Amino acid sequence: MSAARLWCVVPAAGRGTRVGGDCPKQYLPLAGRPLIEHTLERLAAHPRIAGLLVTLAATDAHWSGVQTLHGKPVLAAVGGAERSDSVLAGLQALPASVAPDDFVLVHDAARPCVRTADIARLIELASTRDGGLLGAPLRDTLKRANAGGCSESTEARDLRWRAFTPQMFRRAQLSAALGDAARRGVNVSDEAMAMEQAGFAPLLVEGAEDNIKVTTAADFALAEFLLSRTA
Repeated sequence: MSAARLWCVVPAAGRGTRVGGDCPKQYLPLAGRPLIEHTLERLAAHPRIAGLLVTLAATDAHWSGVQTLHGKPVLAAVGGAERSDSVLAGLQALPASVAPDDFVLVHDAARPCVRTADIARLIELASTRDGGLLGAPLRDTLKRANAGGCSESTEARDLRWRAFTPQMFRRAQLSAALGDAARRGVNVSDEAMAMEQAGFAPLLVEGAEDNIKVTTAADFALAEFLLSRTA
């Protein structure tokens, strides 16, 4: 029997203010195309991904309206003010064919360099648990700064990881965790944080560190270089 395929929610309702300018960063050009197009192409090309659900700002005037990529459906829904709101809206807008216990991926629109092999490894390993996320162990020396911007101590880096996406959880469990966090007024920074607060222990799956999140203007040049070298 062939391996099950998963839907992927891509929150893209943010504005990416750290890049600057009036255009949301996910639509800024990267290697001649909008950043988000590279991300969606890489996801849609993966054999384990069944379809994409993109959450957009209500006033988004830049979305291309694409409906299929690599023969797979691309749906769109209105997101929310925070990332967690957008992910929850995407989960709720998934097709009825995605069952409550089905695993769903969530991936940042601004991570176009995620590797095909890393997505496959995440799906393989996290599906044996209650879900998980790509990441990488912290390798640099970690400093704590004081209010004046000076280093006041060196922090232990043991057991500390950088969190990437995709993150992968069951549709109903993630929806419940995000909804509970919203009711408590907690702004979770990623899906794993919501699941942790709901009592789960997401599996950390090591992935390539070139799965960067394009955040600043300088990141665009690095992402273009990486796109030419990764698959």
